[in-house]
Amino acid sequence: MTERLNHKQTAAMFTLMVLAKAVSNTELKEAVGFTLDGQDRVRLNDLKLVDSRREGNRPFTHELTERGWAWCGEELGARTPPPPHPRSTLVPALYAMLAGFAEYLGQSGLRLVDVFGQPADLEHRIRAAYRKLTAAPGEWARLAELRPLLNGAPAKAVDEALQELSRSGRAHLIPESDRKALTGEDHEAAVRLGGEDNHLLALEEW
Repeated sequence: MTERLNHKQTAAMFTLMVLAKAVSNTELKEAVGFTLDGQDRVRLNDLKLVDSRREGNRPFTHELTERGWAWCGEELGARTPPPPHPRSTLVPALYAMLAGFAEYLGQSGLRLVDVFGQPADLEHRIRAAYRKLTAAPGEWARLAELRPLLNGAPAKAVDEALQELSRSGRAHLIPESDRKALTGEDHEAAVRLGGEDNHLLALEEW
């Protein structure tokens, strides 16, 4: 991006990064004292950094996209001046601290999602990814297409979340019946359940 995000947009990005889940404007207001709306929301949506949804009269809900997570990683490590306005001695100090944090992540081989991602929110991320791949609950989605949408969630944690969804009856996992249609990605993304590899997922509800 050639133009920097403004102060509020940057604050919203880092807040969504730390919370690492879909956050309503009500929750955002309680957490940091502001909401993401108007031109700030529109810009982050247009740049595909934040996915915002609204159901009926409920407040908007916001979540970082994969591109949004990537932006946060780049911003932390860029060692660029902080976003414009308001001027404060705290903001430059915060950016210096973030740059050191990014350097530590690089040396340790960790990603932002490894630090801030919450296992309890993994089911939510699975559901969000499933909605992107299907038109309605009950439709089948390939796990090979779903896993890349989970912001780098560890494979073992995803397996356990999917197995729990299946055991509770909230989801169904089945093998691909046409074995010849399976790709290397399908085999790698499969979840072992019931003594066989399962490649397709259907959720009872979004």
